[in-house]
Amino acid sequence: MTEITLNIFTQIGEYEWEIPPDFRSDMRVPVRVFASKSLLEDSLNDKSILQAINASTLPGLVEAVMVMPDMHQGYGFPIGGVAATDPEGGVISPGGIGYDINCGVRLLSSQITQEEISQWLPDLATKINQYCPSGVGVDSDLTLSKNELAAACSEGAKWAKAKGYATAEDIKHTEENGCLAGASPDKLSQRALDRGRTQLGTLGGGNHFIEVDLIVEIFDEKAASAMGLFEGEIAVQIHTGSRGFGHQICTDYVRRLQGAIHQYGIDLPDKQLVCAPIDSPEGQDYLGAMRCGANFAFLNRQLLANKLREAFEVVLAGKVDNWHLKQVYDIAHNIGKFEKHQVGGEQKTVCVHRKGATRAFGPGSEGLPEDYREIGQPVLVPGSMGTGSWVLTGTETSMMRSFGSSCHGAGRVMSRSQAKREVWGEDLLERLENEGILIRAGSMPGLAEEAPQAYKDVDRVVDSVVGAKIAKKVARLFPLIVIKG
Repeated sequence: MTEITLNIFTQIGEYEWEIPPDFRSDMRVPVRVFASKSLLEDSLNDKSILQAINASTLPGLVEAVMVMPDMHQGYGFPIGGVAATDPEGGVISPGGIGYDINCGVRLLSSQITQEEISQWLPDLATKINQYCPSGVGVDSDLTLSKNELAAACSEGAKWAKAKGYATAEDIKHTEENGCLAGASPDKLSQRALDRGRTQLGTLGGGNHFIEVDLIVEIFDEKAASAMGLFEGEIAVQIHTGSRGFGHQICTDYVRRLQGAIHQYGIDLPDKQLVCAPIDSPEGQDYLGAMRCGANFAFLNRQLLANKLREAFEVVLAGKVDNWHLKQVYDIAHNIGKFEKHQVGGEQKTVCVHRKGATRAFGPGSEGLPEDYREIGQPVLVPGSMGTGSWVLTGTETSMMRSFGSSCHGAGRVMSRSQAKREVWGEDLLERLENEGILIRAGSMPGLAEEAPQAYKDVDRVVDSVVGAKIAKKVARLFPLIVIKG
């Protein structure tokens, strides 16, 4: 096979590149990369571009397979990948959505300034860590019966509202109002149900986190004002997904679809791209199960937000005037959804796979809450521990060029095992706390896995999507407290 080098790309713009479909005989569509030249060159050190080329062979693809600047090697699809398939003749691929179904980010604003809260930060860090269970395999204090879990999977964040754990504003400011229609709990395995019953309201481990952040700079006053953000304000991010429940759903269907590709005569260059026609029984069953995982994740972040509010109240009530946390937005970055987009000059419903990529709908788009309709959808881009994070908005260009999608984070450059070999957790903890960042971590090796040097520079990633005009800068955040499993 031809070597993957910079020479195979056609440069479309300073931050946009394409591999034409005639690069390899089995490609059905081009591969489009949004990145600076230096980030693109860095990506050639792993298999992410090769995985995008392989993904371009799937049946029913439209326009292009797209890759964001935080790209890195994943399972089948690259992390940072976006692909859309035609519901008629196209396929659904679990590898294009990911194992952690609806891993995503929620941002809450506070109206509290750093000066008001500074003396209470250690107490707040301890209380959040106490209220929000974190770590691999950790269980919640909420255990659901099989019927309760089925209802939660069908209703998503709306289940929390009925139980008093969410407000109407929370639901309105969540992608898809916190619930994908068409979830099918009857398509879940008993193993998935068993894993999910005790995991709602938990953070998990790995790169999942809760951060208390300081808004250090505003770039778009109008958009920031619409979101209730201002310089010097305290905000909170939650980054987690569907936990072992979603992982089990993906595991179950990757195994099942191994047979489907033979049944439907689908030839793949990589078995990790297993898929099924969208309109097949196997494809419909996966979609029903995947939506359960997505709704579980929306609900999981909602329950964690409720616990965060309790922690803020316990620590700050009577000490600051307004301790209530208001939801800015909640977005998914591992999900498959049917959306309307421009394809060949006309509006068409397509099945958009986003894996390590965030929806970034532009101004005026359907599905946005009224208060964001004029500015575009908030896009949340967390950095790595010890670096900044970003709030962006989607653009009209993102709707035309990237299926309304943008990047989701910094993107790894170092494997977890390599990070543990090269970083000593205790040294990292000391360095971060010397920089004024309070850390609560379940283990030092786990902390080392998420060291800032294990990730790309999030500012360079954001500069690429902004340079490509698929997102706009609104605000930059810096961590004051980091909770890690």
